[in-house]
This record gives sequence, C-alpha cells and structure tokens, in this order.
Amino acid sequence: MLKIGQIEYANCTPLFHVLREQFPCSGYEFVTGVPAVLNKMLLAGEIDVCPSSSIEYAYHPERYRILPQLSISSVGAVASVLLFSRVPVEKLDGRKIRLSSESATSVNLLKILLVRRFGCSCTYEVAQPGVTVADGDTSALLLIGDSALRTSLEASDLFVYDLGEMWYSWTGHPFVFALWLCRNEVAEGAELRTLARQLVQAKDLVPGFLEQIATSTKEASWMGHDRLMAYWRDNISYQLDERAQAGLMLYYAKCFEIGLIAAVPQLHFSPP
Repeated sequence: MLKIGQIEYANCTPLFHVLREQFPCSGYEFVTGVPAVLNKMLLAGEIDVCPSSSIEYAYHPERYRILPQLSISSVGAVASVLLFSRVPVEKLDGRKIRLSSESATSVNLLKILLVRRFGCSCTYEVAQPGVTVADGDTSALLLIGDSALRTSLEASDLFVYDLGEMWYSWTGHPFVFALWLCRNEVAEGAELRTLARQLVQAKDLVPGFLEQIATSTKEASWMGHDRLMAYWRDNISYQLDERAQAGLMLYYAKCFEIGLIAAVPQLHFSPP
C-alpha cells in the first residue's frame, strides 16, 4: 500500500479533495502533517510520496524523484507565506526575526531576499507555536500556510510582506514552494505511476470543482467563501511547467550562493 503524505493546508485542499472524490484510493494510506514533519518521514522511509518542501529535494537529491507536472507554486503573490514586521523590510538589518518551524523552503527564501535584495544581515530564531511579532525582542515573524492566512485576517499596524510577490517582482519568475517527491525505491512501481497519472488528472479537474469544494471545506468557516475562492484561483498554482522549473533552479542557485545548500541539484523525474 502506497503511503501518501497529505499537508493539511488550504493550498492543498482542492487537489486532495479531487483525488479522493474522483479516483479510487482504497490502495493508498494518507498520512497528515505539516511540511517539515512529512519531509522527515519521507527521508526516513515512513511514507512513500508527498508534496514536499522544494528545498528538501536540494538537501537529498540522490534520495528522491520528482513527479512530473506537479507543484505548489505561485506566480506573484502567494498570500500564505508572509513576513509580519514592525519596521519596513529594508530596515531589518541587524534585527532578530522569528521563523516558522513548518517549512525550510520559505525560511531560505526569506534569507535570500533579505541578503540579496535588501542587503540585510539578520539573526534568526525558530518561533514556538502561538508566538506573535509583539512577543519579546522580535522585529519580524515569518508565518506560512493557514497560520499566515489567519494572521493576515487580523487588523494590525504591522508591515506585511508576501514572499511570493517579493520573489516575482525581483526575479520575474514563479516560485515553487513544494514539489511532489517520491522515494527512489517506489519511483518505477506501478502504484506510483498510477498515482502520478491520477494527480495530473486531478490537477486538471480542480478548477471545475472549486465552488463545490468551497461550500464543504472547513477553511471557508474562517476565511470566508469569496476569500477562499480568490486564494485558490489567484494565488495557488499546481503547475510545474518550464517557467516554474526555471524559477526553481534560480532559487536553488541563490541558495547555493549564500551557503544554504552544498550544490545546485539537477532535476530527476519519476518515469512518465
């Protein structure tokens, strides 16, 4: 039985909903968790495949294959990877920033933007759950996923920066936050090939199901129907086309430039 990691963020809800509703999934076991936890489980062989932080592939490219045509990306604003700051971003030099513990991809993206785009040298500390930017000596706080979405709904006098938009306005490229990764051991198996085909088909079906999903999903209760629909339609992409791949490789190159990864990996895909 294929073990599939499932991220319980609003950005993944449509794809998993369509997969479960439109395709036979009795041969799959779904394991839920935040990206950082699922990354560790995938590396340890406790799950077989999942939408994994894109930086995880660069850490261990020899361990994984990438499922073709699939990602969690943004072309511009992503709305759910946000930096909340007491001061303008260009004034963060020398200050402390607290970081989400849920995904290293967004943490490294923030470090690239601060160093390369704004010339800021900051200190970093992993935030405990529930920490706000008002706590302690923190000047800014990075949140991702539903935590970022929820916090953005609250009225505040903070500066709020969307990392997807910051990347796009700086580079002109999409940003790939997650890749669908599988372990090498299952990459050529029939189950994995079937799942990969189903996921691509589910991706293509998602736009026609968004209205139905928004009326039944738990996220609508706190985001509101219209805001949730706009998030899915305007901010989240599941594509991994040539343009997205170019953005991914640029991200890896910049990670390498500032010493966040040992080398820029080549992209190795599972068989089509």
